[in-house]
Amino acid sequence: MPAYYGGRSAIGRTLSEDEKSNMPKITKELVFRIFSYLKPYRLRLLLVFLAIVISAILGVMPKLLVARMIDDGLIGKDLAVLAKLVLISLLVLLLSNVIQVLETYFNTWIAQHIAYDMKNQMYEHLQQMPHSFFTSNRQGDIITRMTSDISGVQSVISNTMTSIFSNVCTVVVTAAALFAENWLLAIIGLCLVPLLSIPTIKVGKRRWKLAEKTQEQTDKINQILNETLSVSGQQLTKLYTHEEQDLKKYVATNREWMRFVIKERMAGMWFWRAMNMLTGMGPLVIYMLGGIMMIKFGITSVSVGGIGAIVSLLSGLYRPIDQLFSVQVDIVRSMALFVRVFEYYDMPVDIQSPPDAITPGSAQGEVEFKNVHFAYNEEKEILKGVNFTLRPGKTVALVGTSGAGKSTISGLIPRLYDVTDGQVMFDGVDVRKLDLKFLRSNIAIVTQESYLFNASVRENLLFAKPDATDEQLISACRDANIHDFIMTLPDGYDTQVGNRGFKLSGGEKQRVSIARAILKNPSLLILDEATSSLDSISEYAIQQALVPLLSGRTSLVIAHRLSTIMAADEIMVLKDGVIAERGTHSELLKQNGTYKVLYDTQFRAELMQNI
Repeated sequence: MPAYYGGRSAIGRTLSEDEKSNMPKITKELVFRIFSYLKPYRLRLLLVFLAIVISAILGVMPKLLVARMIDDGLIGKDLAVLAKLVLISLLVLLLSNVIQVLETYFNTWIAQHIAYDMKNQMYEHLQQMPHSFFTSNRQGDIITRMTSDISGVQSVISNTMTSIFSNVCTVVVTAAALFAENWLLAIIGLCLVPLLSIPTIKVGKRRWKLAEKTQEQTDKINQILNETLSVSGQQLTKLYTHEEQDLKKYVATNREWMRFVIKERMAGMWFWRAMNMLTGMGPLVIYMLGGIMMIKFGITSVSVGGIGAIVSLLSGLYRPIDQLFSVQVDIVRSMALFVRVFEYYDMPVDIQSPPDAITPGSAQGEVEFKNVHFAYNEEKEILKGVNFTLRPGKTVALVGTSGAGKSTISGLIPRLYDVTDGQVMFDGVDVRKLDLKFLRSNIAIVTQESYLFNASVRENLLFAKPDATDEQLISACRDANIHDFIMTLPDGYDTQVGNRGFKLSGGEKQRVSIARAILKNPSLLILDEATSSLDSISEYAIQQALVPLLSGRTSLVIAHRLSTIMAADEIMVLKDGVIAERGTHSELLKQNGTYKVLYDTQFRAELMQNI
């Protein structure tokens, strides 16, 4: 019969209020979609189910064999029969363990391969998602879907699904064995199990609610620790002499946590003790009824070994019935994981190459904006009819106040976003009609925030051109004025730069990024405030390197600094979503417009600092 170890029974596991409110709708389509991932492995899955059935049958055989050992071997005083039954039991035990190992192997193999397939599918899908997806969704949530959720799905395959089937098989086989031994005692015994199990649901719900409150206090404690014991938090606490207030807050929260933990641990303790007594009495009831049937009524179908077998079989029924009582919780949580993963799978890929994509043989890098409108959301339009042409081999500078939409323009050319109206043309073809790989392979963008992978300098550079030679790497780095610095590093080009390049200064990272763009040798080069992270000396060196780089190459330069745009063939001023002014530096100064204001407020001050 079941035993309750300190109230740790699976009975009483319930859904949280949040899980209830977000309970997924289980439809035929959802179930079929889930099983579609099992289809390629259906033969191995069939072997798993077959192994579970055989394992369930073998699981009850030792109990039945023990009954024969007692009746025929011990009470019958037949040593040969006893030895034979012991040998059979050993063989059954060996076979059962071998089958369980095989079942575990195939089960794990299937689960791992399904997780492998789903992760590959998710990664490929995420790669195709538009840039707006990554700017509007939290990175932590994206990583969670990719890792924890799919790992949870793997657990569903390897545990939940097979566990349900295994428990059902165990209950059916054990019940059949019970009735084969004695139908009357079997009915009595089977009636006792749910009567002992069902009442624990109420206590389980109470413990669950207390566990939720305990977790809330744990979260609060963790937040206090993260905020007050971090480097910045401790500095702020010391500067504002806030130690006493923080301590009071921590002590109060810790006290609440302790109170809920005690309640959780003690919840239903007397109930569990009472249940332990009842479960201990269960075998006694079976023994008493069996004894009455044998002794008082002389029923010969009941034997000492048979009674022992029934008690043993009933004790093996508790765990599977216990888990089947909470099967709804397992199913709902499993379905929720699949739904979360499928939510990402079902997100449309808005930006991709059309079926009849155009792939020209070469690119000149000419860009034309035709009445371009763009909005990140319906509430605010960023671009309101932008028109300009960037001719091959020319350099155009784009200036304007922060938030005017300069970076948006640079993002529309390689289709990080698509226009809401109008056209962006690349070499006379709408970018939406071009092959996306061709378009982006002919464009290089150096942004304000340079990003380096946690790899060597060489690997970061080769990201632009995997087949580049050492000579090409060195040439690009010389042009970016970073080669001499790289040679001072411990391992030169093989030096690891750390996560996001943290081992390098901002200016050094930026120059590596510029070298990476140079190595790509694009038809169109976009510098999106690429020198903003550099000091004056580094910027001057970069400017000298950019002069030959920009010469004869189609380039769009977005910058606040005067030194970056002075050499441009044309300067455009973006204001209120349109190109408000255009011309050379001297021409724009004479217009006394927005550019003149920008020059007076930003550029002139910068020039004065450099004098």
